[in-house]
Amino acid sequence: MSPTSSTATSLTVASNGGPVSTKGSLQRLFSHVKIENLAAGLSGGVVSTLVLHPLDLVKIRFAVSDGLALRPKYAGMFHCMRSIWQQEGLRGLYQGVTPNIWGAGASWGLYFFFYNAIKAYTKEGRQAELSPTEHMLSAAQAGAMTLCITNPIWVTKTRLVLQYNADPSTKQYKGMVDALVKIYRQEGVPGLYRGFVPGLFGTSHGALQFMAYEELKREYNKYRKMQSDAKLNPLEYITMAALSKIFAVATTYPYQVVRARLQDQHNKYNGVLDVIGRTWRNEGPLGFYKGMVPNLIRVTPACCITFVVYENVSRFLFGQ
Repeated sequence: MSPTSSTATSLTVASNGGPVSTKGSLQRLFSHVKIENLAAGLSGGVVSTLVLHPLDLVKIRFAVSDGLALRPKYAGMFHCMRSIWQQEGLRGLYQGVTPNIWGAGASWGLYFFFYNAIKAYTKEGRQAELSPTEHMLSAAQAGAMTLCITNPIWVTKTRLVLQYNADPSTKQYKGMVDALVKIYRQEGVPGLYRGFVPGLFGTSHGALQFMAYEELKREYNKYRKMQSDAKLNPLEYITMAALSKIFAVATTYPYQVVRARLQDQHNKYNGVLDVIGRTWRNEGPLGFYKGMVPNLIRVTPACCITFVVYENVSRFLFGQ
């Protein structure tokens, strides 16, 4: 069953098995919405982005590296970072940071916001813990809802990160707002939603990550003979977050390459299948894993920072 159909079913059947109105179901769903989850998730996303944006920039540049002559050639991750630093300084390593902060902050904030509301709604009236499948479906639904709101921000971030020339007069976009306006004027709404389809597939990444994170916490607390939602120390949160992130990245990384190439202004593709076909023909299966090493180096600590900040800020806001 798809996440969408699962949500629709849960919104039209009461916990006692009888039918209820959609309006009543939505009211019950919104009763579980907590602004504290939004604030805590946003805090985690912003902090991790400020610390680790340069690695995100390197990951994207490797992901779109398809042999075009107009692109700089990098021998490796550190060569890439050193070249950007020498040519453009610290500002070069933080190209695209504004939409990244907006995107990461909004994405993590909305993700935790929707995820906790859906999870609480699903558990309403039950004593039993949610199953791994229910955790996964809750995360997938939250991811799809978040992407619908934030995809234009991610397109602008990718476009800004892929401006290679250090001379500002030759750059196509002057900043986040300028990029949003120009993309809309030149490409319309479809331009702002490039990469949306592989992004939807990417909700499986978040779903797998949150499922693994929740299950690791539950099993660990069961081992400690504690309640499943018992507070952990920062090192324990870091361990759970790192293991769940590595699992999710290793499983779903190719979609990120496809998505970045669709959003790249230097090349034109006729959709997802065209990207997959050309990447496979020209670069083989390894082409779908370009940039995965810098991505792992970036997202693992980013995830750890985000989850530690989220868990501690949310407990502070909820007075726990």
